[in-house]
Amino acid sequence: MSDFGPSQEVAQCPSYAAALGYMGVAAAVCLSNWGSAIGTWKSGLSIVHTGIKHPASVMKNVIPIVMAGVIGIYGLIVGVIIAQSIVKPTNERMNSYSVYTGLAHLCAGLCTGISGLAAGVCIGIVGDYGIRAVGYRASQITLFPSDKEAAGYSNIPDQDEGGGDDVSGSDDQNKLFVGMLIMLIFSEALALYGMIVALIVSQHSYTCQ
Repeated sequence: MSDFGPSQEVAQCPSYAAALGYMGVAAAVCLSNWGSAIGTWKSGLSIVHTGIKHPASVMKNVIPIVMAGVIGIYGLIVGVIIAQSIVKPTNERMNSYSVYTGLAHLCAGLCTGISGLAAGVCIGIVGDYGIRAVGYRASQITLFPSDKEAAGYSNIPDQDEGGGDDVSGSDDQNKLFVGMLIMLIFSEALALYGMIVALIVSQHSYTCQ
């Protein structure tokens, strides 16, 4: 039983409280999908450009696309949980969904959405430059105009010496790929942190009797 009077109950559970919860649903889904789209866009362009000369590297470099797509799933999970927690008014037009619960759900949606957006942008940038770097190593493109600037960097063997267009056997390319993968994992963790906090906050609720 609640200790509040009827007027206080109405103040705690106004008719607009449900709008806060649905704003949390929209923020979780839309912002996460926005970040996922940015990550897919940036990484996908680099995969297509690299795959023109090295088709064998396409499947290897598709990891940023997969990790960007997972961000949208985080937003979907939190959005469904919040949507199922929003209680509709009774037939007597009594609203039991409180402002406290609505703000908690809005906070959960923003945590997931903004974290997913940041992670998607990070994955897109890391995937873009990482995939291009692997392509440069496989294409024997020099990034240094002089031998002096190239000092300390290993040379790339010709494709005939390295076994055709298979880029997976080069030590230099593998080092670049592993470094890119580590950065992608920690970029993905940003969205995961937001979802964990969102799942905890979404359980905070107050129901008007």
